[in-house]
Amino acid sequence: MKTRALGKSGIQVSEIGLGCWQLGGDFGPVEDDRAEDILRTAEEQGISFWDTADVYGSGQSERRIAAFLQYSTAKPFVTTKVGRSPEIYPDGYTKENVKKSIQGSAARLNVDCIDLVQLHCVPPAILKAGDIIDWMEEFQKDGLIRFFGASVETIEEARIALRSPNLVSLQIIFNIFRQNAIDDLFPLAVSNDVGIIVRLPLASGVLSGKMTRNQQFAETDHRHYNRHGEAFSVGETFSGIPFETALNLVEELKALVPDGMTMAQMALRFILDHPAVTTIIAGASRPEQVIENASVSSLQLLPETLHRKLADIYRRDVEPALLVAV
Repeated sequence: MKTRALGKSGIQVSEIGLGCWQLGGDFGPVEDDRAEDILRTAEEQGISFWDTADVYGSGQSERRIAAFLQYSTAKPFVTTKVGRSPEIYPDGYTKENVKKSIQGSAARLNVDCIDLVQLHCVPPAILKAGDIIDWMEEFQKDGLIRFFGASVETIEEARIALRSPNLVSLQIIFNIFRQNAIDDLFPLAVSNDVGIIVRLPLASGVLSGKMTRNQQFAETDHRHYNRHGEAFSVGETFSGIPFETALNLVEELKALVPDGMTMAQMALRFILDHPAVTTIIAGASRPEQVIENASVSSLQLLPETLHRKLADIYRRDVEPALLVAV
């Protein structure tokens, strides 16, 4: 497993990370044994960057990580998020509420100081006001958090967050169906020494190439209840394009997959081929998926001709189909 530096923190983390949203059961039930197997496999594969949030299963994801690490020799870099819990979102952004939420995460993770806390898609007006950044800097000085970053929905929000000189990371949606960051954000992040953490690398799983038109999702799964942004930004579900459109495009993409790669591996390798990216938080519902994801670190870069074809598909077919500003 190769590693990359997380922005100005200088911390080396695995370039394939583990997304732990599914450990909260928000995509459907996940038994304790399976959750433990996923975390153990991540440890065995050298995945040292684990991403969770206080709202994933109302804290269950954080508790499961802590329970595993209590009996493990692994020392992953664990990041969580703040800002989307019912006590805070949408209009409870006070210093007291944010601090209390972070303290709750620290207790569930069984640590005194959290490696990295990311602002969790907070409203742009809150980011722009700047108070919440000041609070994070104070929490850092007090030793509650080691570093802080921001998870954002759009390039505009990323630019606002980058105004903070102490920001270590930006977590963004970036994949074959969301390529606008290449020109609009990556150079700015690099010049500010801010690491890029990529979420939704498979566009809610559709870029795995395994979904069908008859695909069924659990009622608790955002791919069921947020198809048109009913619960939160539609950009978080299938990267903001209609599911049927995504399936059509995947059929075209399948013909471009290099020999010896799966569709999912090509999608992840596409992301890693961009040096501005620090790590990908790839989710997994089974240990086998963790292994497949981890293997991408050792794969060769995609040919430049393939990158050009993927860029053409994005401009021609994806951008016109987007349901949300990105």
